[in-house]
Amino acid sequence: MTHFQHHQSIRVAAVVVNSQHSFALTRAEKFGIDGRYFARKTFSENPESVLGFLKDKNISFILLAGFLQLVPDVLIQHFPDRILNIHPALLPSFGGTGMYGHFVHEAVKASGVSETGLTIHLVDAEYDKGKIIFQATCRVEKDDSPSDIAARVLVMEHIHYPLVAEYFIQTTSKNDTTII
Repeated sequence: MTHFQHHQSIRVAAVVVNSQHSFALTRAEKFGIDGRYFARKTFSENPESVLGFLKDKNISFILLAGFLQLVPDVLIQHFPDRILNIHPALLPSFGGTGMYGHFVHEAVKASGVSETGLTIHLVDAEYDKGKIIFQATCRVEKDDSPSDIAARVLVMEHIHYPLVAEYFIQTTSKNDTTII
C-alpha cells in the first residue's frame, strides 16, 4: 500500500482478506482504503459476491499476498492474467498444496539447496503453477534455520513485490489509470 500511496496512475482501491483478524485490514484503514473480510467459505461457495465487490470498486488487477486458498475460477476468468501472487521460494520447487509460510522454509532447509528466494507469478486454477513473472535469489547458509531463511526472503519480498507489480501493471494496462 505504501508503495502506491502517491502513485500517479496506480491506486489501491480495496483490500480483501479471508482471515478476519488479518493485519491487512488495520493497514487498509490507516491508509483510508476500503478493507473487506470475506470468509474462506464465501470464496469457495459464493465467489460471485467477492467478484461483485471487486466490480463495484472497479478493480482491474489483483495482488495476492498471504492468500492461502485457491482463487475461484470466476475471479480467474474475470481477471485473466491480471492476478499476481508472491511465493516465498523458487518455483516450481517448493510450491503447491501445503507449501506456505514456515512449511516452505523448512522444506528448503531440509532439501539442502544452496539458494532460495521468491517467485512472483500469475495465478491460475492450480496452486503455484501460473506463469512466472519474476524470481530473485539469496543464499542458504549451512547454519541457517528456517526462521533465518524466512527473514531473509521476507526482506526481499518487501523490496521486489511492489516494484515488479508496478512494472507489470504499467506494461499490461490499457488504461492511464489502473486500480488494484
